[in-house]
Amino acid sequence: MPSIFSYQSAEVDWCEGNFERSTVIAEYYNTISNVSFFALSPALLYLNRQYRQQRALPMYIVSGLLLCVGVFSTYFHMTLSYVGQLLDELSILWTLAVAYSFWYPRIYFPRWFPLSGNEKQFFWLSGVTTVISTLMSFIKPAFNAYVLNCIAFHLLYLTWRELKKCNDKRVHRMAAVMVLWWVLAISSWISDRWLCGLWQAINFPYFHSFWHVLIAMSLLYCCPLVIYFDVHYEMPSFKPKLEYWPSDSWPVVVPYVALEEPHKQC
Repeated sequence: MPSIFSYQSAEVDWCEGNFERSTVIAEYYNTISNVSFFALSPALLYLNRQYRQQRALPMYIVSGLLLCVGVFSTYFHMTLSYVGQLLDELSILWTLAVAYSFWYPRIYFPRWFPLSGNEKQFFWLSGVTTVISTLMSFIKPAFNAYVLNCIAFHLLYLTWRELKKCNDKRVHRMAAVMVLWWVLAISSWISDRWLCGLWQAINFPYFHSFWHVLIAMSLLYCCPLVIYFDVHYEMPSFKPKLEYWPSDSWPVVVPYVALEEPHKQC
């Protein structure tokens, strides 16, 4: 029986051919495309530094976990090992769980839950759910990726509800761009998973590497959007304002949240 650390011991093998461009890296382009996550984490910390000064703990922990996602995804695609697969999927699970624990608006706490409205209890509920999900991940790791992607639909639902209450055109535009990047990303993921034979036939089996870059771009818009709404709910003395780096006039920009006083209703 091969070791769980052995190369190609994972349940999942993506469309890109193994060891075609390196004797050490199993999936070359799927591995190096994770550089997008290494750029994402410091970019979020630097650009949203005003928010980070007010809410340092969520920013540092979530950014650190996003960096872990990049590290473990790199390890997984480099080795295609069973341990790498678990670390890759569980790092995503725990990043989502921590982000929910820190940033989930209290107005959306489940009303049927008897502890509704208590942040500490919601935090523990999220933690217990994540631990149970972690243990279940060892039963069928290959199924985890589909479940994790489905969480995006809940995030899109929450975004839709928030946009209904907000008239800021910049917020709506950023949400639309975020959804566009996500649609491109999930289309690449599905294409690589379900249409692998087609892409191999035309010698272009690289859509999973596109997924890494595109989902990082989606997160680059998603995180400031979450921060914007968090300021709206949790920091009433500030007015969140969307800005773009390096400038509004550039054709390609990166959004971030600036804080102004006093706060006005969105």
